[in-house]
Amino acid sequence: MPPEKGVGTALTRLPGIGARLAEKLGKLGIRRVEDLPFHLPARYEDRTRVLRVGELRPGVSALVEGEVTASEVTGGRRQRLVCRISDGTGHLELVFFHFYGAQRQKLVRGARLRLFGEARPGPVMLQMVHPEWSLVEPDAPPPTGGFIPVYPSTEGLTQLQIRRAMAAALEQVDTLQEWLPEALRAALKLPSLSAALRHVHAPETDADIAALIEGRDPAVRRLAFEELLAHRLSLLRLRAEHQRVAPAPALNVEGELPGALLTQLGFALTQAQQRVHAEIKADLATTEPMLRLVQGDVGSGKTVVAALATLSAVESGWQAAVMAPTELLTEQHYRSFMGWLEPLGVQVDWLGGRLSAAAHRQALLNLAEGRTQVVIGTHALFQEAVVFHRLGLVVVDEQHRFGVHQRLALRDKGGGHIQPHQLVMTATPIPRTLAMTAYADLDVSVIDELPPGRTPVQTVALPDSRRDEVMDRVRVACKEGRQVYWVCALIEASDVLEAEAAEATAERMRTHLPDVRVGLVHGRLKAEEKEAAMHAFEQGELDLLVATTVIEVGVNVPNASLMVIENAERFGLAQLHQLRGRVGRGEAVSSCVLLYKSPLSQTARARLSVLRESNDGFRIARRDLEIRGPGELLGTRQTGELNYRIADLLRDGDLLDHVQQAAATLLQQYPDATQALIDRWVGAGERYAQV
Repeated sequence: MPPEKGVGTALTRLPGIGARLAEKLGKLGIRRVEDLPFHLPARYEDRTRVLRVGELRPGVSALVEGEVTASEVTGGRRQRLVCRISDGTGHLELVFFHFYGAQRQKLVRGARLRLFGEARPGPVMLQMVHPEWSLVEPDAPPPTGGFIPVYPSTEGLTQLQIRRAMAAALEQVDTLQEWLPEALRAALKLPSLSAALRHVHAPETDADIAALIEGRDPAVRRLAFEELLAHRLSLLRLRAEHQRVAPAPALNVEGELPGALLTQLGFALTQAQQRVHAEIKADLATTEPMLRLVQGDVGSGKTVVAALATLSAVESGWQAAVMAPTELLTEQHYRSFMGWLEPLGVQVDWLGGRLSAAAHRQALLNLAEGRTQVVIGTHALFQEAVVFHRLGLVVVDEQHRFGVHQRLALRDKGGGHIQPHQLVMTATPIPRTLAMTAYADLDVSVIDELPPGRTPVQTVALPDSRRDEVMDRVRVACKEGRQVYWVCALIEASDVLEAEAAEATAERMRTHLPDVRVGLVHGRLKAEEKEAAMHAFEQGELDLLVATTVIEVGVNVPNASLMVIENAERFGLAQLHQLRGRVGRGEAVSSCVLLYKSPLSQTARARLSVLRESNDGFRIARRDLEIRGPGELLGTRQTGELNYRIADLLRDGDLLDHVQQAAATLLQQYPDATQALIDRWVGAGERYAQV
């Protein structure tokens, strides 16, 4: 196929676009002539019919006709031209703050006008301020304006400027190469690229405008399909490039150590854990670098599956690194892995900020010389000073907390001639639409079954005016020998303010509940202080733990059966579900109380309602996606360039299976189209490129 004509053409090549206008368009992501046609209208102004003045309502933009009944210049130093028109059904006032002599001479009593603008409430009647207008004869033919597009804009950029630029770009739309194979378009009933673009920017007078705005029109669907396809191709190409860099070690997955761990555990894996374990073993046994995401609900047993994978690496003579986003979580993993692996003769070490300088140097030396077989740490593991002897496997927990660049930085720790297998995990269930887009470079495994004995957590939402009742409930639970979490949060993203709120809450609890042993954990505490408080809580030496969201993941205290979350309306669904997952880990019936401040917004009410109704993390994640959208759900560090211009994962989710099939076809049969589509839709911002 020939290369697309005009790729990379500067906006200033279009007539009427200078450097300043090009700069303003750039703020909208329009940096090339080829970007303009893909900047779709947000809505359309209906200029196909004339509305009677008497039918106008405030806030409605409409085309009207009428006769000027009065016209005068009012005001002192700042004059304005004020006209009144009528069509026999009502009166409308026109206000012009900026006018010129010729305009005043035309807008005289008796003149007949056709005008378009937004009706607004005025002191006496509805007004239009600076409407578009023209003189018409009484027997003028019906309007032919059609549907006029209104584009998303930015400060200093008018609709007229955008429309003129768009018109110039659309004259060249036929030079845009059609990269979707004709057979594919025919199978999915997709219009051609040029036809789709012409339709969305200049719809016919009989077009279904609601379908265009809502994205149901075939033209919009065609563009959304191509954009989703380009982003998927970008990630798949990244994966292919990743696997070409260097082979991974083929590990012995049938050794004795994994079986020894299973015997030591004293419980059988669930069927879901067994299935995912088998998928991981199949990956590890080959020299193709594993890139697998394991997702599972809170408490589904992902860590055990990861531990089994590390043992395959160790038994094959390789090292394994386990990376988590917070020191608290790495310490939790360290205790778990020590308890499981040390009895099997495996040397486990921890690399964290609270190590002394001497201990830190020794830990690095042990890693470099191969004495440490499994190391647990935060992102500090991929610092330049950390050298591995033979790194064969990397496990990344809570993948959404890391950028992909951070995760892939560990790839280079394999030494260049070899690269480690990678297993990434998340306890934040990912809706299928997100898994197929944001994680298209990974194979996805799902642990969709909880271990036996996990009891559903009963969830209630209460206004904070009932705080005293909740505190009485805390007293009763502690008196019965159970333990309680009380989570504090502030709307301000400030460790200092959150720490102060947690400290104040803990002091209030000590005053009101003198018989309850109260502990405190927040992000401003020193590592050893957090560790001491968590250890005391785990050992049953504390009844109530007041904490910020540092306890969101990784904390496992089976005796904790009550969770209270303050200001619950300020959390996202996924985080609320994560916090709630800290209870319900033992045999006792567990509860979660969501304390909120009234009045609740509609979004907050929807969130709390979902939590009350369901303990299913995947259902909750789907609702979270609907409420918050993909960018906020995954977090900006993870999404990178996951900001679609046209596609919408909620609206266009049904296209993803077709996108998946089309991507495989294009990669195999149309390599030129693959590159061209990535250039068109992802461009210089190709996600995670150059890794």
